[in-house]
Amino acid sequence: MQAALDELRQAFAGRLLVDEADKAPFLTDWRRKWTGQALAVAQPDMAADVAAVVRWCARHRVAVVPQGGNTGLSGGATPDTSGRTLVLSLTRLNKVRAIDTINNTLTVEAGVTLQQVQDAAREAGRLFPLSLAAEGTCTIGGNLASNAGGVQVLRYGNARELCLGLEAVTAQGELWDGLRGLRKDNTGYDLRDLFIGSEGTLGVITAAVLKLHPLPAAQVAAFVAVPDPAAALQLLQLAQSRLGAGLTAFELMSDTCIALVEKHVDSARLPLAERSPWYVLLEVSDNVDEAHASAAIEGLLEAALEQELATDAALSATLAQFQALWALREDISESQGAEGRTIKHDIALPISRIADFIANMGEEIAQRWPGERLVVFGHLGDGNLHYNLSPAADRLGPEHRAAFEALEKPINQCVHDAVVAHGGSISAEHGLGVLRRDESARHKSAVELRLMQAVKAALDPHGLMNPGKLLPPNQEHSE
Repeated sequence: MQAALDELRQAFAGRLLVDEADKAPFLTDWRRKWTGQALAVAQPDMAADVAAVVRWCARHRVAVVPQGGNTGLSGGATPDTSGRTLVLSLTRLNKVRAIDTINNTLTVEAGVTLQQVQDAAREAGRLFPLSLAAEGTCTIGGNLASNAGGVQVLRYGNARELCLGLEAVTAQGELWDGLRGLRKDNTGYDLRDLFIGSEGTLGVITAAVLKLHPLPAAQVAAFVAVPDPAAALQLLQLAQSRLGAGLTAFELMSDTCIALVEKHVDSARLPLAERSPWYVLLEVSDNVDEAHASAAIEGLLEAALEQELATDAALSATLAQFQALWALREDISESQGAEGRTIKHDIALPISRIADFIANMGEEIAQRWPGERLVVFGHLGDGNLHYNLSPAADRLGPEHRAAFEALEKPINQCVHDAVVAHGGSISAEHGLGVLRRDESARHKSAVELRLMQAVKAALDPHGLMNPGKLLPPNQEHSE
């Protein structure tokens, strides 16, 4: 194999890491839940070099694990433990290739971070609205491969809706140029949509044409106390009817979530006089000015208070207040992690079913696993909940860890069965990876699985692209 690695080193421009210490940062996922081994880590300099690496892998039957910023939450970018795979890191493909302010498009390479995409758009007087907690580290290639969501899907859609064209390397090492900034292109199968959300199992995204939007003149946020999720849903309907497209985010979180943030983030403060069981964070983007945005949101809040959908509210009047309100929402995940072990669910439900799901699921969890704390928050406006659990407050010590970890599988099954029964999905925005791979297969119909297997077999006949992810190994096609 050393001779083959020497051949690979000469085949492309970039870095090839073979020393264990150099490879280590690429072998463990962000949550430190999975650690694998790799033959090497390749970091090509441009798309043609990615193609050369994949051709080498195809010749030598070496599996490829594409990796962006390595911030995924489902183990989709971590190699297995065989040591026979190659990690293909895209972080050196980091160029902004073009911006077209008339067509409202931005062409970037896969290794450009989401923050850099946002900054490039803003410098051109435009908005790229995808927004995630990991935006300073995650890359646009990974965002597209996992069809990332975030806080503004309500208004702008997932990563899929924000991408007009792709450049990608196939499993055979061919470079496909689909970098067309067209909003209408009705010429057959949409290859772009095959690669988006495929988690690197069909090919490697190397560049993308992204859709830009006008930069808002003002953004205002409100932190609203609501009595329960049912009231939050009514508030959502009211907000949509009064604000229309100006409503860009609508987040739900329980008081347990906010209490964890206050405990673990020194600067965090509840902006209301009294606590409430539930809160909503909503955002209005306005193309006129801040006064216009504030007047719109104030009118909404007055109506919500009159209709008893809300009990109190705090409105941002400065950028610092806007950021502080958003920090209460964005710091929930890290605060829950700081509290101790977590059991996570990234689920999607029809918006109309969310209140019933939360009520019914809460009762079942309390009956079957009394004392465990529900940490429920998410993007209510698009039906995506992060339905998480933390250990009971008196069972946080290391002596209780094994007992809590043993609950993960039965709780996962309980929650996911209920999600499917409510017409939902067990993975809303984090992808399947290895974390939800088998659970997803358990819930999909035989027809759906066969169709997915057929696509995989057609595009990756040797099963070399990110094997063991998304589809269970025994359901992947291989020679």
